[in-house]
Amino acid sequence: MSTNTDSFGAKGTLQVGDNSYEIFRLSAVPGTEKLPYSLKVLAENLLRTEDGANITADHIRAIANWDPAADPSIEIQFTPARVIMQDFTGVPCVVDLATMREAVTTLGGDPNKVNPLSPADMVIDHSVILDVFG
Repeated sequence: MSTNTDSFGAKGTLQVGDNSYEIFRLSAVPGTEKLPYSLKVLAENLLRTEDGANITADHIRAIANWDPAADPSIEIQFTPARVIMQDFTGVPCVVDLATMREAVTTLGGDPNKVNPLSPADMVIDHSVILDVFG
């Protein structure tokens, strides 16, 4: 991932005992205090992933100045920190990744470079078949 641009000076450190965590303060962006919680999550995501190219200060301002009565006028990105997939959607994704790795190997490339951009977890919740019980 690209280096964070931090146009609003929102980046900070939270010290908890012996551990420190990188955080992005919404209070650095005027207008975010009035946002509904779900849009605050999106605003924090934009602050954390701002790179000056795909996500810019204008995108962050657009979410901070959100007007629920207005028609949407700008498209913004959401970059999840983690993806959780149920087996129904996860298995095809894993098959696609395996197929892409195989194709890269066939073409002489490094299959280890074919990876999801975000960590992914797959939950298998109903595909277990029980042949014997009791």
